[in-house]
Parts: sequence; C-alpha cells; structure tokens
Amino acid sequence: MSSNRSTSSTSTSTSISFPFAPTPLALLLSLAFAVDLAHAQAAMPTPASDVPADAQPLRRVEVSGKSASTVRQPGDRNELSLKPTALPGAVQHLSDEDIAATNIGRDISNVFRRVPGVLANNIDQGETGNGLRMRGFATQGTHGADTAVYVDGVPQNIPSSQGGAGHGPVFLEWLVGDLIGGIDVVKGPISALYGDQNRAGAVDIRTRDGGAATPSSLGVSVERYGLRRATLVLSNTFGGTSDSASGGASGGASPGAVLGGLPKIDSLLVADLYRNDGYRRDSRTDRDTFFWKLGTRIGDARYSLRVTRYVADFAAAGYLLLPDLEKGLDPRSTQANNPGFGNARRSSLVLNRAPAEGDAGWYGTAYAERFDRTRGITSNATTHTVGVDHRNIFGGRLLQNVRLGEDAAIAVGAEARVDRGDASRRIFVNRAPTANYVNAQDLDLLTYGVFAQAQWRPVRDLKLSAGARYDRFDYDIDNLKLPAATTGYRKGVLTPKLGASWSVLPSLELFANVAQGMRSPAAEQISSSGATGPLAASGGVISPVAPSKVRSYDAGFTTAPLVGWTVSGTAYYIQNDDEITGQPDGSFKSVGDTTRKGVELETRWQLAASTSVYANLGRILEAKVNNPAANTGAKLSVPGRQLKGGVQHRFALGAGRMTLNADAYYLSGIPYYVGTPATQEREMPVYTRYDLRATYDWASMQATLYAVIQPHRHGTEIAYGSAAGLMLSPVPRSTVGATLKVFF
Repeated sequence: MSSNRSTSSTSTSTSISFPFAPTPLALLLSLAFAVDLAHAQAAMPTPASDVPADAQPLRRVEVSGKSASTVRQPGDRNELSLKPTALPGAVQHLSDEDIAATNIGRDISNVFRRVPGVLANNIDQGETGNGLRMRGFATQGTHGADTAVYVDGVPQNIPSSQGGAGHGPVFLEWLVGDLIGGIDVVKGPISALYGDQNRAGAVDIRTRDGGAATPSSLGVSVERYGLRRATLVLSNTFGGTSDSASGGASGGASPGAVLGGLPKIDSLLVADLYRNDGYRRDSRTDRDTFFWKLGTRIGDARYSLRVTRYVADFAAAGYLLLPDLEKGLDPRSTQANNPGFGNARRSSLVLNRAPAEGDAGWYGTAYAERFDRTRGITSNATTHTVGVDHRNIFGGRLLQNVRLGEDAAIAVGAEARVDRGDASRRIFVNRAPTANYVNAQDLDLLTYGVFAQAQWRPVRDLKLSAGARYDRFDYDIDNLKLPAATTGYRKGVLTPKLGASWSVLPSLELFANVAQGMRSPAAEQISSSGATGPLAASGGVISPVAPSKVRSYDAGFTTAPLVGWTVSGTAYYIQNDDEITGQPDGSFKSVGDTTRKGVELETRWQLAASTSVYANLGRILEAKVNNPAANTGAKLSVPGRQLKGGVQHRFALGAGRMTLNADAYYLSGIPYYVGTPATQEREMPVYTRYDLRATYDWASMQATLYAVIQPHRHGTEIAYGSAAGLMLSPVPRSTVGATLKVFF
C-alpha cells in the first residue's frame, strides 16, 4: 500500500512590518494527514507480535538497561567502529530518552544542558542561531561557530552569514525534540569525518526513523509568558509483507520483503506549530516546521529520504545595559524602545545511504537546500542594521568503511558543498532602507575535501587511531559595495589526527590524542567592505589569508570503580597561532595567537534500576590572546567554571509510571571588558538554573509538568561587554509549563 501526500504552509508577511498572522491551514493539513495515514495504517495486516496500542507508550519509558548506553564505559574506545564513542577522545552521547527527559521549552539548545563543559543557548533575540561554546572558544560562539555541526550527515554551519551573525553560525531552530534520535558531542578536532569549523569539536545529530522505531503522538504544550506549541508525530510502515512490517525500523527486514514490487517503507512525519510571546515586551516568535522522512532497506543497504520546510517570523527586544538594570530599569523593557525583527525560510531535501547491518560498507549523503534569512538588529531609537542571506546550497559526501580482519579498519571518503547567493547588511532608518550598506557580496563558495580515518588494535587492549583531512576552498566573491575588492580565493589546508586508547584494566581505560582542526576565512576577511557607505564605492582591500588551524592535545580516562558507577575526566591544551585578525588598514592577517587550557570531570551513578544521578565540572584554566591588539583585553569571554548535576527517579504510581527529574546548573567566571579603550576587566554576574520535571505515563497518555528557576538577579547566559558596560538579555526568574501527549 502506498500513499501520496502533499503539504503547504502559509508564510507570514516578509515586509519590514512583520505582522504575526497565525497559520491554521498548516494545522488543518497536518490533521488531515493524520486521518488519512491512520486509515492507511489501519488497513494493513497487524503483525502477530504487535502489542495493544495502549501499552506502547509504557513500553517506551520502561526502566531497562537502555539508558546505560548513554554512559561512557571502560573499553568503549577499544571498539572498531565509526561511532563517535569509539574515538580516542571525550565524547558525550545523548539518547532519545535523554532528550525526552529534558526541559527543552523555548530553545532546542537545551538538549545539551547536561553535557560537561558545554554552554549551549539561543540568545533570545528570535531565530538567530544556536551557540555551542566549549573548550574556551567564543569567536561568534553565541551563534554556533567554531563547532562543526551535522544533522544526518549534512553540515549546518553557514559560511559568511549576514542574516545570522558572522561566519559559521548554526541554525537548529527547525529541529523538534520528537524527531531527534541521538546526538554525539565530540570534544576537540579528533575526528576526520568533520571539516570546516571543527576547532572546538563537532556535534553529530541523527533524526529518528519511522515505523516501529517511533510511536505516533499528538502533543500540546503551554508555558508561562505566552508559549503555545502543538506537535504531531505520525509514524507508520506501509508496503512489504505482514511478516516484515514489525521489524523494518531496525533494518532487519529481508531484502525480499516486498509486496507488488514495493519494498517496506517506514514513514515519519512531524508537524510542529510554535507560538511564543516571550518574556520581554515587544518580543515574539512564530514558527512552523514540517518534516517527513521515508526509509527502506534495499539489498544490504538502508536508504532514507527526508524533506523539511521551516518558516519563522520574529520580533526581538534587544539587549539592556547592566548599569541601567541596577538603577531600576524594567528587565522586560525593549532596547531603545525599538524592537528588532526578522524572518527565516528553509526548504531542504536529504538522501542518505548506509549499511543495513554493522558499519562496514558504503555511506552516501546528498542534499539540496534553499536558505533565506533576515535579521534587523537595533542600533538606536530609529535605526536597524538589517542582515540578509539568500542561498542555494548543494552538497554530498561519500564514504567507505572497510574492515581489515578482526583488528583493523579504515574509512576513506570525500565531500563537497556549494553555497551560492548574496549576503549583505544594510542600514534601515524608521524601518525603511537607506542607501548605506555595511557590506554587500554576491558569493559563490565551493568547499571540497578528502579524508581518511584508520583504527588498529596491535594487541587486544590497545587501539591506535590515525586520520587526516585535506580541505580546499574555491571562492568567487563579487564585492558589490567595493568592486575593487572583488576577488577569487583558492587555498587548501591539511589537518592530521592521531590518538590511542588503552584498556589498562576491565574497569579502567586511558586515552590521549593530538589533532588539528580548522576554520575557513570569512568572505569579509578576504574581501573587505570598509566603512559604512553606498554600493559601488571606491577602495577595498583583498587579504589572501589562509584557513586558521588549531592544534589540540587531550589526555583522559574512564573508570568504573563499582557496578553502576562511572567516572570520566579529560585535560586539554589548545594552541592557535594563526588566528585571523583585523588590522588598522582594514586588511586581515593570520597573526592572532591564542591559548586554551582546561579540565572536565564527570561521574554517573545508577543507584538502583529506577534511580540515577550525575555530576560534572567544566573548568577553563586559561583562555587568552597571547598578543592582543593595542587597547584590547587579553582574556577570552568564556566561562571559567561550569557545574552541573541532577537526579532521575522512576516509580509506579497507580496504573501508570511517574518519572521525576531535577537538574542544577552553575555558571561563573566569565570575563569581559568595558571602557574606551575596552581594557577595564569585569566579570559577568553568576548564573544559576534549576530544572524540575515530572512526567506521568498512563495507558496511551503522557502528562508533563515542568519548571525552570533562574534565581540570580541579572544572571543570564546571554551577555557581552561593551564600552558602556555589560549588555545582556534578561531572563525570567522562574517559569512553568505543561505538556499533554496522546500516543496512537
């Protein structure tokens, strides 16, 4: 049986006024989809192994050993595998269970809340990207640069963005917690599978599969300060035979399991409607996301095809000065009484191939995306700087992983990506465009590279790993503002990696690595834009700077002193002596010299089958510029101390099951500079956050109540230093929310 479906979403106005009309048509189409596919599913034979529908949600949260897979165990790194957890480095795995037990609320970045040493957040100014700051990297870190982020093998960093914030921001707002199957956070540039922006590390996100792997559901959420959300998840299997219908989600179906020539296809459709009035006055976000993924097994391979459509419009209340807040300014007020604004549109198509069993064989990814984004940033009571990106993005990756006997494996591959379109920042006065631009470029950016990653166990308990990437950047930059700076750019960079892991004892594993990572130069660093002014002006500087490389050294351990108790630790040292920095004449040179040192510790303890606790520490010992420019500070604005801890407890309650989560987070030691020149060092206010969550599963229903408490006055993760003082985005001292979900 097959079904052909279509969907559409009504886009809100893209004019400068940005009205926020609701989109009921999107919801109606989604509900129609639900009814139609439910009929299709009901018409199919029911496998004998199926359990009653009302038991499925309970099975989904059954207490079992599954959650242990998210905890690092001694010997994980000894495995010959492409999984990130087999790397000789610090890697944190987040399962779908971890994500389901997290207060995501207004920001998908919250899925990283429990990861040691990671500060992840949206800056609460609309759909402006997702920062992933770790290991002392802060260059545009509030928007995601310096960490390579991939979803289903597709790189998410946007080069030379103006509609976001700088070079390499990551926009994950289109992701919904219900569609994420797993996440791996790789600390440091040890993996050769990730390219541009892989300096602090990489994040690998996989979406869920349809069929038996994911239950269908309809969820509704509300939260204080005007958040409303409805999420529809439709998961089913069609085609194939009744004998194979229940096993296909894991790829275990027979290659011959077809009906009338149609292979068994797993379908996952997610439609998400998000409306958020925001804590601050004059702030609002309207967002619609549609995601449809089809997967099937053909021969010895698993194929998937997914389409995504994302539409968002927002208004932003801007930043407020800490000195003004200390004098009594209302934290919910708007910067200069002139809110920012913006919108985003993304349409993408992704095709993936992977081995159906094991990880030896061919992998392939091909993708195409249309990316449009506008953001108006408040400058004063009448003026905005409006950044715009219009891109067509195409790319792909091909990789083969080969096992060489029982104790060796090598993966070799190649990838390429093309970004074509324009990027500009223009001055608007009273929300009308002027003739003045900060920059304006027409971009044709081609990135391609080859890579290899090998693993070898010379003896049973010792594994050696080696890898290398060669990436090349072929750019054509048409500078519309300063035509004399129009230029081509052709440069490449080699980044080797080397590591080892040793299982000293069954309960103790040691690892170490040295690796290089890199970041490409931004188009603005290659082709300068000069002072604000009109298009087609005279002047311009071309700077043929090389990609910036870091060298990272890691050493760490994982031990299990007792059954159910694990302890992990890592120390790192990172040197970067060719950071791209601006010069007084408007050019850029690779002369910046930075050092980062730190340690991370984590312990997890499964006290009983139903109770677990965790605690971790991220401590940056040093993060500084060794040769700061004149009249600037030397310290990087990164958190010196991060403490995280929490507990989960599950128990039977009446006819259902209760799951309780409590998490605590402490952030301090972030330096910043004020004054003219900006050399007066200050420290940001301490930030603490407490998350409480109670989830009750009964029959086919799930109800959740949650609360977030942020008690410190003026404490926030969202701040930066300026000449006049600390600019910050205030957050509510407390908020509460509820979700009701029905499985079917």
